[in-house]
Amino acid sequence: MQQLNQQYWEARYQNGHTGWDAGTITTPLRDYFDQLTNKSVSVLIPGAGDAHEAAYMYKEGFSNVHVLDISQSAIHQFKLGNPDFPQGHVHQGDFWEYSGQYDLIIEQTFFCAIDPSLRAAYVAKTSDLLKHGGKLVGVLWNHSMGEAEPPFGGSVTEYVELFSERFEINVMETAYNSIKPRAGREVFIKLTKK
Repeated sequence: MQQLNQQYWEARYQNGHTGWDAGTITTPLRDYFDQLTNKSVSVLIPGAGDAHEAAYMYKEGFSNVHVLDISQSAIHQFKLGNPDFPQGHVHQGDFWEYSGQYDLIIEQTFFCAIDPSLRAAYVAKTSDLLKHGGKLVGVLWNHSMGEAEPPFGGSVTEYVELFSERFEINVMETAYNSIKPRAGREVFIKLTKK
């Protein structure tokens, strides 16, 4: 497996190899955000890419949304497309080295982009970045996929075992409102840090 480092992701963005990007916020996350009432909740979106979720939340009045991506090109594109978004909330850097404390972490095509051997480390890192009682919310693939390069798939059985030690599983079920190309293959998760 090739090393999924900054150079790898930079090349993907510069060459337009971003097939995971739906071009807009997807319905499972939009519908989740729309029912949140606390617009000051602190949010981190790691591996944010074009960060359609962050742009949507900001336009809806969420004031404490943070974007993190390792690719300078992705961050540059986000800033260009969202000039009013608070620049201090846009972070270019490595998830594994990032620090902070958040109420909510949004998972949207980041988990499936990391080497599967790092999934336990992802669980630990997201837990560390969340405040006590913080939530990890988003979508994961409930579908086997690539083995040589991202996206990497998985299964609910695997995810339950992986997340249970550090998180209470509130919701982990097939997303009923996926966009058409992802229908039946996404699982919506809402997990609370123990």
